[in-house]
Amino acid sequence: MYLENVVVDAQDPQRLGRFWEALLRTTTLTDDSSNYETRLVVPDGPTLDLCFELVSEPPPTSPRLHLEVYGGAPEEQARVVERALTLGASHLDIGQRDVPWVVLADPEGNPFCVMEDRAEYAVSGPLSSLPLDSADVDRDLAFWSELSGWEPTDSAMPGALRHPSGRGPLLELCPEPRPKGADAKNRAHLDLRLESGDDEDDAVTRILDLGGHEYDPGWGELPWRLFKDPSGNEVCLLPAPATRR
Repeated sequence: MYLENVVVDAQDPQRLGRFWEALLRTTTLTDDSSNYETRLVVPDGPTLDLCFELVSEPPPTSPRLHLEVYGGAPEEQARVVERALTLGASHLDIGQRDVPWVVLADPEGNPFCVMEDRAEYAVSGPLSSLPLDSADVDRDLAFWSELSGWEPTDSAMPGALRHPSGRGPLLELCPEPRPKGADAKNRAHLDLRLESGDDEDDAVTRILDLGGHEYDPGWGELPWRLFKDPSGNEVCLLPAPATRR
C-alpha cells in the first residue's frame, strides 16, 4: 500500500481547494461543490492528491495535522507569504512569538506555516512538510513507515519520514500538546491506497498489529475502510486502483 491523499474537511471545498492549488501550483483533478481534488507531483518523487471534502463544521483551533509550505530564503519566503495573502490567507497569531517561519490561516481559518530555508526542505517541493501530532513518536513512526513505505529521515522534529525516492514533503511526527479526544475528528487526515494485488485482510491485520484500530462513525456503507492510528488520528484504507499511477 502507499500514501495517496491528504484530505482536508472544508465548508466550501471549491474555494479552499482553489486557494491551495494556486498556492502550491498543483493540477485540478475534480472540481465540484462537495469535492475538490488537486494533484501535487514532485519531480522524481511522489505524487500526492489534496482532497477537500464538504463538511458543515468550522475548523478546530488546534489541528493535529496541518500543511507547511516551503518559503526558502527570507526574500523568497516573503514572496510566498505575499502570494498567500493575495489569494485569501491572513496572518495568524497562535503565540508563536519570534520564529523564522510565518504562521497564516487559509481562507477557512486552518493554520499553516510558510517555512524558512532548511536543508531538509531542499528536496521537498512546494509542500515542505506535514506535521502530525503523536502520543508516542517512535511507535507512530513505525506505524506510518510500515504502512506507507516512507522511510525515516533527519528533521528538526523527533521523527520524520520521506518517500523512498528521497524527495517530496516530510511526514513529521510531533509530540502532541494534548491527547486527541475520543469523539473529536481531525480536520485533515491521510489516506492509504492498496496496491494492485495487495490482500485487504492482510493489510488490515498489519494496521491492527501496529496499534491502529478500525472504527465506525455511523456513515453507512463506504467503498473504503476507516481506521485510526495508535494516537487516534484518522486514516482511510482505499481499495486498489485498476492501474497504479
